[in-house]
Amino acid sequence: MRSLDKYYSYTDFLKAVGQSKKVDEAEKLLNEIYLDLFLNRIQRMHRQEQLIVLIDRALDEKDENAFYQYATELNSLQQSEDESY
Repeated sequence: MRSLDKYYSYTDFLKAVGQSKKVDEAEKLLNEIYLDLFLNRIQRMHRQEQLIVLIDRALDEKDENAFYQYATELNSLQQSEDESY
């Protein structure tokens, strides 16, 4: 799972910065990148919190299938987060 919905290349950013009259565009691009990173981080954190609640519920209800499903998703989400940093 890719942590960013959009792909930003370093080359595109440098092109935008390199054009003196397009500094505003470079700033806008950088702000967009930071905003996307922030929103994706918030979404991952929210999903992790949801999964922990679901895992706890599955354990309380002794639902082994649900437990493994949610634990696998949580593990996958945490691994993709580790790889992106």
